[in-house]
Amino acid sequence: MSEFTDAERAEAGGVCYRCRVRSFPSSRPSMLRPHRRLGLPLVLLVAIAMFACQPSSGSQVDPARRRAIADTLSGMIRSAYDLKAKDVVAGLMSLYPDSGRVISASGGRVTTTRDSLAAGIKSFYEYVGRNMQDPTWKWGTPFVDVLSPDAAVVTTTYRVPHRTPAGEPHTIAGAWTAVFARRGGKWVIIQEHLSEIPPEVMEGDTADVPMAGHKH
Repeated sequence: MSEFTDAERAEAGGVCYRCRVRSFPSSRPSMLRPHRRLGLPLVLLVAIAMFACQPSSGSQVDPARRRAIADTLSGMIRSAYDLKAKDVVAGLMSLYPDSGRVISASGGRVTTTRDSLAAGIKSFYEYVGRNMQDPTWKWGTPFVDVLSPDAAVVTTTYRVPHRTPAGEPHTIAGAWTAVFARRGGKWVIIQEHLSEIPPEVMEGDTADVPMAGHKH
């Protein structure tokens, strides 16, 4: 979650409204540095080759199981992001483990604990979510990579059309990647990264992106 500018503290008694969901500017592309060639012992080369030829854990998951995992994760996400739920914050936090490290990157910042993540989500809902009029959370096509029976990655886009407290149409949108792990029989997010569509792009982009079929 990010801090909000003075300009974003709109109507309704100075409440921060013209907002960003967790404020995620796009990350700067990585700078790739060339690597020097190193001579490797033959035995190490053979070991690397043998390891590379071994079937991955993901390849042991049959297509039916992959579809089932994708359906499960997509259903969880839809349910958690119900902005009309009685307790929105609890719904969002249901996607994360009850304890242990949770890595969340957004707005150029990284948090590593459930408590810090919960604080950010509560702040977002208090200053932004509560002031959205008739919001609808719409998901784009989910790209699901099942890495093993107990691990998967979901990347998708989102769009939240709504009206401001003054009745003006407004939309927040972006992309989200989440790493899920199954712990104690439950799927939870252990790492995530969120990025927001820049305002200048949003101004000319009015297309909705309802969640479609899975890509995996």
